[in-house]
Amino acid sequence: MEKTYTKHDIIEKAKELAEMISSTEEVEFFKRAEAQINDNKSVREKIASLKSLQKQAVNFQEYGKERALQLVEGKISQIEQEIDELPIVQEFKQSQVDVNQLLQLVSNTIANDVTNRIIETTGGDLLRGETGSQVRNAPGRLK
Repeated sequence: MEKTYTKHDIIEKAKELAEMISSTEEVEFFKRAEAQINDNKSVREKIASLKSLQKQAVNFQEYGKERALQLVEGKISQIEQEIDELPIVQEFKQSQVDVNQLLQLVSNTIANDVTNRIIETTGGDLLRGETGSQVRNAPGRLK
């Protein structure tokens, strides 16, 4: 007889999986890249300027100062581009993509495996993606 799991059991396993994922090369690289960005004075200064300009933009927009808003938005775009062009930032963004892909892979694997196990344990047809009850009740099936 198969063991029946509780939500609590599953959450505990998910925590174990999260611990494993947080110890992967992808996550370790992400943490190092983030630390390098935070330790980089030039990047910190650009980000501080960006935040200040973004606050100004909100104020200009609130008070209907269109010309000033356009100038500030131009400066914001320029600083964002300067930040994005830094190799360390590009590495950080790539590491975000890598971690997200890993999480998506885990999520898809779980979803697909659950679906396949439901099909198999109900006597279904994996190739058609039909559970046993769908196969038994398909049109043209002898009952």
